[in-house]
Amino acid sequence: MTGKKGWGSTVAGWFIERDEEPAGQQAEGPSGAPGDASVDDLLARYGSGGEGAGAAPRPADPAAVAPYTTPSPTQGVFQTTPPPATGGQVDFDAVFAAAGVNDEERQRVGKTVELLRSLPAGTDAAVKKQIVEASLKAFGVPIEQIIEAGVEEIQALDGYTRNAAADNQKLIQESEARIREYEEGIANIRSVMQQSVSELQSVIKTCNDKKLEVQQVLEFFGQDTVARVVKESPKLHEPSAPGAGTASN
Repeated sequence: MTGKKGWGSTVAGWFIERDEEPAGQQAEGPSGAPGDASVDDLLARYGSGGEGAGAAPRPADPAAVAPYTTPSPTQGVFQTTPPPATGGQVDFDAVFAAAGVNDEERQRVGKTVELLRSLPAGTDAAVKKQIVEASLKAFGVPIEQIIEAGVEEIQALDGYTRNAAADNQKLIQESEARIREYEEGIANIRSVMQQSVSELQSVIKTCNDKKLEVQQVLEFFGQDTVARVVKESPKLHEPSAPGAGTASN
C-alpha cells in the first residue's frame, strides 16, 4: 500500500488523516555525508532504542475526522467495561485490555512505536521501513501480528472515543432537559410572584377606595369629634399609636 492513499479509507475510517511528512535529508553515515549510512549502520545506531530527534506529529484536522457521535461497530469491541477517563486522561493499557488486546500484543506495538521514535526525522521512509522490518525480523516478531495488534488498538481507541462521545451526548441532552425544566419552573415562579404583586396592588387600591368612602362619614362629624371618640373608645387606636390604622380583634 502506497503512502499516497488516505489511511482514513483503509480500515473503516478509523485512521486519522494527516499530511505526509515533508521529505528531509537522509541520515548521515559515519563519514558525515548524506546517504552514506547503510541499513546495517542505521540498525546499529538506532535499532537499540536510542533517542532520536523526531518532530512531534501535527495535530489531526478536525474537519477530516468523522463525528464521534456517529455509531460504529468499534463500540462493541470491548469484552469488559473499560475504565472512564479521569480528567480527560485515558488508561490506554486498561482500554486495550478491555478490548481483548493482551500484554504480548501491546508489547509488540509498543516496541515498534519505540523503534520508529528512535529514528531521526530526516530518515527516508523507505529506509525507515527497511530498518523496522529488519529489526522486527531479528526480534522474531511477525509483521502480520504487529499489524493485527495495531488495528486492534485503533479499533479499541475508536470505540472508546465513540462511547465517550455517546455518553457525553446523553449527558448534554439530559442536562439540557433539566435546564429547560428549571427554566420553566423559574418562569412559573416569576409568574406567580408577578400575579401576587398585581393582586396586592389591586387590594391596596380597592381598600383605599373603601377607606375614602367611609372617611366621608367621619369628615361629616368633624375632626375633633372623631378624635375624641377614638381616644375614649377601648376598641380604637389613635393614629400615632403602634398598629395605627389596623383594626383590633
